[in-house]
Amino acid sequence: MTNEAENIRLRRTKSVTRAEEITKQEAKIRKSQPDKPCHRPRDSLFTWSSGFTNFTGLINWAFLLLTMGGVRLLLENLIKYGILVDPEQWLIVLTGSQEGGTEHPSLVLVLYSVVPVAITLLIEKGLAEEIIEAHLGMFAHIANICILVMLPMIIIYVKSTAFSLIGASSVCCIYSVLFLKMWSYVQVNLWCRNARNSYTKPHLRRQSVSMSNLDNGKAVNNNANGDENNLISYPDNLNVKDMLFFIFAPTLCYELNFPRTDRIRKRFLLKRLLEVVILMQLVMCLFQQWIIPSVKNSLIPFSKMDVVKATERLLKLSIPNHLVWLTFFYLLFHSFFNLLGEIMHFADRNFYSDWWNSNNIDTFWRSWNLPVHRWAVRHLYIPMVEQGFSKNFASITVFFISAFFHEYLVSVPLRTFKIWAFMGMMGQIPLSMMCKWVEARYGSRWGNIIVWASLILGQPLCIMMYYHDYVITHFGEALLENYAAV
Repeated sequence: MTNEAENIRLRRTKSVTRAEEITKQEAKIRKSQPDKPCHRPRDSLFTWSSGFTNFTGLINWAFLLLTMGGVRLLLENLIKYGILVDPEQWLIVLTGSQEGGTEHPSLVLVLYSVVPVAITLLIEKGLAEEIIEAHLGMFAHIANICILVMLPMIIIYVKSTAFSLIGASSVCCIYSVLFLKMWSYVQVNLWCRNARNSYTKPHLRRQSVSMSNLDNGKAVNNNANGDENNLISYPDNLNVKDMLFFIFAPTLCYELNFPRTDRIRKRFLLKRLLEVVILMQLVMCLFQQWIIPSVKNSLIPFSKMDVVKATERLLKLSIPNHLVWLTFFYLLFHSFFNLLGEIMHFADRNFYSDWWNSNNIDTFWRSWNLPVHRWAVRHLYIPMVEQGFSKNFASITVFFISAFFHEYLVSVPLRTFKIWAFMGMMGQIPLSMMCKWVEARYGSRWGNIIVWASLILGQPLCIMMYYHDYVITHFGEALLENYAAV
């Protein structure tokens, strides 16, 4: 028995889970058989291991189905409410002629925004000339920037009835942008001042060489040939012209020498201008015809916590809201920013990346709003890491600042101080962890699906919550029925 067992040839059983494991030799033997075999090892196309990736037809089908569903909802809206679009109402809302009083505090605050900018420039000139001590100057900057962001909150709260919704929103947006720009302006000039003090002679903080300035592989000395395009060095940048360019440039990060274009492309400029005008009309039409009725219809189910009806209203609101969000993204980040960049000869037009392919929520936030992302990395994340803080703590701080401004831009104009936007942004941290886990376990496709689901459902849920709280706060529960009527 022992000898017989030794003579037995043990063979490894073939796996039937992967057809590719059949050897080429066996395939050749099968082909030589007289039965003319027509089968070979192949996986079904929907199997992950098949390697098939051409689903263009299914994508077209899904797009057509989505379009038909959207058209059906639009027809249902028109049949139920009729045509609600009224350009006259747009002017009333945009100008706030039926809201607020005769004082026009929004316009006053917009004009006043020049004051903190001028104060920042004066402090920087004092620091550059060593008229102001460094510690005193930084304290003045911090106080100025904090007052800048707090002033709209205080004025809107004190004179709440004098502000229109659009006016208050515009003021908060302008002051938020100025806060980020002034932070960058102060920090960059601090870097330049520290660099100047580290050496015995002034030098450029960053050198830039263009192809026209190359001569046999070496940069031509611009100072020697008297070229008008000399790079600006600190403190020559501390002037009104430089400050005004930075204020209106489509960026939040200050530099002494921005990349510039040589000319304005008139055809490109005209296209962007037409896009801005047309898309603004489209956004207002969608708001008036589709979103406002959907939001009002969601008020009663949401206030009564009717989960089924509230979910139905949420799904119904998600489609027009997402269309408005996508349209507004293109309007702002492509059309308007390129229009502004073309007028100002601003050459860096990288305002967004391919956020639609994001496999997790981290990648989305790093891709969809590059001006803010660059500011957060350059002026918050990297300085904190260089100061010895951990990367996780620096990331949480970035999300905290972002959450504050999301809440600031919603609660202050509505004069409804809740924390839904703040919690929504801070909730991105655990959502990011979940996305990474799903991506690692089930693949990048499912991570991308979670990103899209959070965008499509999260925003209309936030709108419903704030509208409900706005009505309760300002008009009371007794008037819920009145503000739910279209």
